[in-house]
Amino acid sequence: MSLSTDPIKISLSQSELKVGALTQRNLEIATRALHRDGMVVIENVIPEMLLDRLNEKMVKDALELQARKDNPYNNNKGYIQQDPPLTADWFSEDIYFNPIVTQVTSTTLGPFPLVSFISGNTALPPTTTSSPTAQLAHTDAPFDHLDLPFALVVNIPLVTMTPENGSTEVWLGTHSITTLACQEGVHGDRASGRIKTKLVEERKKVRGPCQPIVSKGSVVIRDLRIWHSGMPNSSKVPRVMLAMIHFAPWYRNTMQVEFAEELRPLVWKERIGLRVAAKFLTKYEVEKRYLNRPFGNVYGFDQQKRIEGIF
Repeated sequence: MSLSTDPIKISLSQSELKVGALTQRNLEIATRALHRDGMVVIENVIPEMLLDRLNEKMVKDALELQARKDNPYNNNKGYIQQDPPLTADWFSEDIYFNPIVTQVTSTTLGPFPLVSFISGNTALPPTTTSSPTAQLAHTDAPFDHLDLPFALVVNIPLVTMTPENGSTEVWLGTHSITTLACQEGVHGDRASGRIKTKLVEERKKVRGPCQPIVSKGSVVIRDLRIWHSGMPNSSKVPRVMLAMIHFAPWYRNTMQVEFAEELRPLVWKERIGLRVAAKFLTKYEVEKRYLNRPFGNVYGFDQQKRIEGIF
């Protein structure tokens, strides 16, 4: 029996939302989907009013970035890496430290996953001078990584994500076959993580890609290794999607997330079920820096040198 190209979707019940946890059955479904497909979509997780407010802010920021000559595009013009403002004015625990998301990631990765990356990916609408083209299939793990789950990307679209506004194309199941040998470039190259054309064509015969519709309020959890592509946004407004990474508690990643000092009381692992690699700055510094930080290959998702002599 051939596998579907569409991801498993779990719709939360009111009782699950009330207690902030999936039932055992839904947790099993999410865990099995991550192991088999490398991705699961959980619907009705984030209150829409929170997303609407943040989206208004980040769309304005996206247009500012698009107007820059040095805009932070990822691989292709039209796709930018865009950080959210991590200050008290715009921060919500329901978005960044959601207990249902943490329940799923900690089940797969182990207790108290490490969050050391919070950013976003924005698909920009066409301009009068250019129209974006699709990215080539690639992985966000362009390094010699372990062949077990070590990092899960948490994507939260701030609007309903559709093929029209640039829903990300994903290749389910490819997390289990991703190695350095299947990639064109090494970390630091513009081709970093790009999957060889021959392998992409061969994979189509096994299980092709999909460009899913993801409703507003949903959370996408995917394995860092899975193949995916940014797709053109033919609508008239930027499509913003938050991107966070939960690393396994044993994974030695050295990145840090810059938060305003006023958020320090909220970043407490015993309360939120996560460890956060937080660097606290003044609100003024965060507001000045969040749209001007490095992007793309500057970030390293690899870990420090592995422990030798284990296996």
